[in-house]
Amino acid sequence: MRHTGNRHGRSEAARQAVLEAADDLLTERGFAGVTIEGIATRAGVAKQTIYRWWPSKVDILLEAFADDMEEHLFPPDHGNVGDDLRAHLHRLALFLTESDPGEVFRALAGQAQHDPVLAARLRADYLSRLREHDRVPLQGAVERGELPADLDIDLAVDQLVGPIYYRVLVTGDPVPREFTDHLVARFLHD
Repeated sequence: MRHTGNRHGRSEAARQAVLEAADDLLTERGFAGVTIEGIATRAGVAKQTIYRWWPSKVDILLEAFADDMEEHLFPPDHGNVGDDLRAHLHRLALFLTESDPGEVFRALAGQAQHDPVLAARLRADYLSRLREHDRVPLQGAVERGELPADLDIDLAVDQLVGPIYYRVLVTGDPVPREFTDHLVARFLHD
């Protein structure tokens, strides 16, 4: 099915088709195998449509990642810091290791090592939002009195999610639930 825009801007169906096509192609072919031509063909849109909406494949992948992050990574609120952190860290680990959006993130993080402009955009526009999600369970626990009011939330986020990112991006070791649950137990008992 061909998707077309309208005179008021983007067609949401076409936008979604492009973002899904980019995700799929990245999963199938890797970062280097993703092209605007391939995305256009897979999405059923003209290349001109893509170039009108996005300047590059990186911009498409960044938008796809942002959409997926908002959909999949908002922390749950069980009303208990342990339950909230265990659920959030497990969800984050699954997102980064087993989902197509996680593969997009890993590809963008890899590409950012060679592209300082992408690295700056990824940090400022996307990873800062991801960090805000990571702060939510801790802020809720402080507000409920479960954690000290003077808790250094940024340091706590680093302690909790840093080892997950290290495994995902550096060692390639698995990130099972036992690992994320252990991170929470150590944090709460230190």
